[in-house]
Amino acid sequence: AATQRKGSTGMTRIGAKERVTQSRVIKLFKQELDYDYLGNWQDRVGNSNIEEALLTKYLTKAGYTPELITPALHQLRTAASVDSTAQSSLYEPNRKVYELLRYGANVKLSESQPSDPVAFINWADPEANDFGIAEEVTLEGNHNRRPDLVLYVNGIALGVIELKAASVGIGDGIRQCISNQQIQFHRWFFSTVQFLFAGNDSEGLKYGTIETPEKYWLTWKEDETDNAGYKLDKYLKKMCAKARLLDLIHDFVLFDAGVKKVPRVHQYFGVKAAQAYVARREGGIIWHTQGSGKSIVMVLLARWILEKLPHARVAVITDRDELDKQIK
Repeated sequence: AATQRKGSTGMTRIGAKERVTQSRVIKLFKQELDYDYLGNWQDRVGNSNIEEALLTKYLTKAGYTPELITPALHQLRTAASVDSTAQSSLYEPNRKVYELLRYGANVKLSESQPSDPVAFINWADPEANDFGIAEEVTLEGNHNRRPDLVLYVNGIALGVIELKAASVGIGDGIRQCISNQQIQFHRWFFSTVQFLFAGNDSEGLKYGTIETPEKYWLTWKEDETDNAGYKLDKYLKKMCAKARLLDLIHDFVLFDAGVKKVPRVHQYFGVKAAQAYVARREGGIIWHTQGSGKSIVMVLLARWILEKLPHARVAVITDRDELDKQIK
């Protein structure tokens, strides 16, 4: 940003206007969303996407023994490792991490014993998890970078927020997120990240996920009649509330033929409404407009139905050959 300046360490420091916004957002996460403030990690050494001390503390609290925790952490670290070659993609390591987050690790202590599951996140009870936010998280390497805010759940980095001054476009924050994922910077850090956010006080908030091109970043719209306060704060509060964030990650993330996808707002609420109908064992219709992403909605809903009702069956009926290929 134009207001940034160099400090005595040679590292770029946050501008005054961005500092005001960042401090307000941190206060929102602490006071309204009940996240723990993990601190300013600008000068902290060894910042990681898997903070093992925090994760070990959570797993111990959840009742796991050291004999289970150690190999479970090894599985997670191995899944999160990123090939250092320029041709490597985040897609596969991110997918492997997601599988472990969603379903847990299976640890086999001996050949004669069955595997023991180790859940890194308690999806059923959001409040049982340790939510934290750290600011100015310096990522060390050939080119140090420092995401403004990182959201940790049980010590695992699941969200990154880049904030800009009102006079600077959100696009700058989006491009910063994309740049940070390049191999010459800190691709490795994003192997655990599920949601990326960029925002400022004048434009509000946009979001995407790993390797999302700038033109596909999305805007969340909810309770549009409520114009009180900043849109940035409003939508961070909507999307990052503990239960909502875990719901979005658990039921609304897709890995589709090399592209990771997260939902648009109407897809989220369409699926949630349909879930309520299914839970009541009622029928219904979702009326889609052209280009609304109906295939993704149907996949998300079908996956949820089959998980909640294992004896259910899903029939897919199409009227065009290209839809067969798309849905397959």
